[in-house]
Amino acid sequence: MVGRLDTDNGSIIIPTEVIANIAGMAATQCYGVVGMASRNTADGLVSLLKKEALNKGVKVVIDGEYLVVDLHIIVEYGVNISAICENIVNNVRYSVESITGFKVKRINVYVESIRVEQ
Repeated sequence: MVGRLDTDNGSIIIPTEVIANIAGMAATQCYGVVGMASRNTADGLVSLLKKEALNKGVKVVIDGEYLVVDLHIIVEYGVNISAICENIVNNVRYSVESITGFKVKRINVYVESIRVEQ
């Protein structure tokens, strides 16, 4: 699936995987986020994704001329989850809109796990 932005000079086509990478990088730069999560649907286990696979913890859906972004994250123990999620939404919205030119309709943040330091 690709996002298409028509301008006076032509069309810009950006695959949703690229948008997912941008959103994943923006989310992991936020304080308290350990990384993106991948859920194994067979056994319900959640695993931390490496930096090369950030887009696997992100789902981007094109809804008309807007984007809907789902983020699956792992957070640090002891941080305020609601504050982290608000920060993520603001950071991801700004990054995606300023880099791609697409408008973000909604960002859903799913906290899949909490990492406790040993």
